[in-house]
Amino acid sequence: MTHFLDQTILEIDELTVKRKDRILIAGPCSVESQGQVFACAREVAEAGYKFMRGGAFKPRTNPYSFQGLQEEGIRILAKAKKEFGLKIVTEIIDVDHFPLYRDTVDILQVGARNMSNFQLLKQLATFNKPVLLKRGYGATIEELLLAAEYLLSGGNSRVILCERGIRTFETMTRSTLDLSSVPLVKKMSSLPIIVDPSHACGRSDIVIPMALAGLAAGADGLIVEIHPNPPKALCDGLQSLDFSKFRTLVKEIQLLKPFLDQIDVAGENT
Repeated sequence: MTHFLDQTILEIDELTVKRKDRILIAGPCSVESQGQVFACAREVAEAGYKFMRGGAFKPRTNPYSFQGLQEEGIRILAKAKKEFGLKIVTEIIDVDHFPLYRDTVDILQVGARNMSNFQLLKQLATFNKPVLLKRGYGATIEELLLAAEYLLSGGNSRVILCERGIRTFETMTRSTLDLSSVPLVKKMSSLPIIVDPSHACGRSDIVIPMALAGLAAGADGLIVEIHPNPPKALCDGLQSLDFSKFRTLVKEIQLLKPFLDQIDVAGENT
C-alpha cells in the first residue's frame, strides 16, 4: 500500500487539508438549477467549509429517473465555485467528460456503482486530480482498498476513501452504515477515509447522529447532502438535510471537535 507520511488529507491549489480539520463536503445530490446550487453554496461557505458536492451526471438505477443537468450542471457548479470560493466535488462516470471537468472540478468522485470499474480507475489514475472513492454497496473492505490500489499504482496518490453503507437484510434504512470500516481502514492503510451518512441512511432524521458517530469512530470527515427544499428535490430528497438541520450538524461538529482532538492526542501518546 502507498501511505501518507503525515496527517495531510490532500492539497488543492492553495488549500491544504489536514486530518484535524475533519473535512466536511456538503451540497445537493443533483444540480437542479443555479438558484438551488447558489443557496447550498452560500450555506457551505457561511459555515466556514470549503468543499461543495453536486451531481451533474447522475447514474440512476431507474432509467426514467432524473439523470442530472449534465453539461449545464457543470457550468452551474463553475459559477458557484467562482462566486463563493468553494472547491467542487462531483461524480465522473466517463473519462470523455474530463475536458469539461478540468477547470471546474477539484475532486473527482467515483460512485459506489463504479468502485469496481477498474478501467475507469486506471484512467483516472493518470489525471492530476484527487479522487474520492466510494465503497461499493456489496464490496468488502479489502476490495475497497484494492480498488484504491488501481489509482495509487497508476500514479495518483491523492485518494480519499468513503464509507457510504453496504447492502444488508435491514430495510428501515437505505443501506447499513458500516462504521467498523473506519478504524479497520486506518489499521490497514494510511489513506484518509470519510463517511457518507446521507446515502447510508437514506433518511434525513438519522443523518446527524450517524455523522457524529462516524467522526467518533475516527473518520477524517463527512460528505452530506443538503437541499433548500428536500420534499421538492429531484433526487434523494428523503436523505437530504434542510438548511436548519445542516446548521445543527455544523454546530454539533464544533461541540464534538474538542473531544475528538483530545482522543487524537491521547492516541498519539499511547
